[in-house]
Amino acid sequence: MRNRVYTFCYMVAWLFFKVTHPARVTGREHLMSGATLICANHSSLSDPVYLVYAASLRYQVFPMAKAELLEIPVLGWILKHAGVFGVRRGKSDVGAIKQAMKYLKNGQKVLMFPEGTRVKDDSEAEAKTGAAMLALRTGAPVLPVFIAPKKTWFRPINIVIGEAYYPKTEGPKPTAEDYRRIADEMRERIYGLEGQIK
Repeated sequence: MRNRVYTFCYMVAWLFFKVTHPARVTGREHLMSGATLICANHSSLSDPVYLVYAASLRYQVFPMAKAELLEIPVLGWILKHAGVFGVRRGKSDVGAIKQAMKYLKNGQKVLMFPEGTRVKDDSEAEAKTGAAMLALRTGAPVLPVFIAPKKTWFRPINIVIGEAYYPKTEGPKPTAEDYRRIADEMRERIYGLEGQIK
């Protein structure tokens, strides 16, 4: 059930985007009820807001963001109460992983950027294995999403939501090779959606 802070933030974002950055969302029908690990490319600070907007108010999304954002006065309070949870980048943040697993096991939608940071060129970075590990440990389907990197004021922003899928391992237990392969597959599926932009 959505909380009031999330609803308020969504309505503010909706009004802002309608006026300055109208979004053209393809594949919204692929959103479904229940636990979902939403994985997208990340080229600008506004990407999490675009994803929340694309999901519509029907679904609440719990974004994983860098912990420093939650330490900013006022903004941090708003983000926390809207469902954003922090992760310490550059280290194994067990707390963030546990929080993401809790949301997914409770049937919520968690947003992650597999590359772990903003990437302007899709050849600049590789996907980290954290999202792959979460998907396998929780059994949640992965929903790939592509957000067009080019964002121009007063022009539509293209967002493509792909079909959800369940990553699979080669053997009975996931290995480091499985995590690496699945992370690469996530990245390929995300960037492969660019061709669906209308």
